[in-house]
Amino acid sequence: MPRSAAPGGLAFHPATPERWNDVTALFGPHGACAGCWCMWPRLTGAAFRASDADQRKKSLRKVIDAGDPPGLIAYRDGAPVGWCALAPRAAYPRLEGSRVMAPVDDTPVWSVVCFFVARGERGQGLARDLLAAAMRHAAARGARVLEGYPIDRASRTGAAFIWTGVASTFRALGFTEVARRSPTRPVMRKTLRAAATVARPKPPAARQAAPTVKPAARRAAPATRRAGR
Repeated sequence: MPRSAAPGGLAFHPATPERWNDVTALFGPHGACAGCWCMWPRLTGAAFRASDADQRKKSLRKVIDAGDPPGLIAYRDGAPVGWCALAPRAAYPRLEGSRVMAPVDDTPVWSVVCFFVARGERGQGLARDLLAAAMRHAAARGARVLEGYPIDRASRTGAAFIWTGVASTFRALGFTEVARRSPTRPVMRKTLRAAATVARPKPPAARQAAPTVKPAARRAAPATRRAGR
């Protein structure tokens, strides 16, 4: 995805190998949250429990080094301040075994599964900006439907418990609810517009020669009968 800029000095970039140091700076020593390193959705429950924070960090590095960016990094004035993980749903085996996030139907979807915002940036709408950037990124990669699994609670919830996002953010960007297997956990979808393509200029039409117009034959003036004297 090309660089995507937003107001307020924000820019969004895919998490590519050369940006690994930005990922580690953003996630910090705790790997974003409790040593997860955003691997919870990419591992089965048993595999996640069997791993430790260092192993998960190495696993995320391996995913990034493979060349298929597992998420977007938000930058403010050049510093990493936010993260949004998204990929085709098949990249997340944890979803398949989840009662709440199990497939709704056979529609091919991309899933947005995680947000992480730096402490000083929280409460300023960065999650919404990240989701909007995720929509653009997914559309550019050929996705036609983006799916999320946000929290929908009336009461305020701590940041550590809303890493899948909040439903109001998704609704604000046009996502609609397609399933709800838990009172606070809707499955929401957005149909994406195809990425803009540059139309090829049409070759100039061959110039047609102007039709030859033959001059009209000059009409002879009618003869004038001379009056005899």
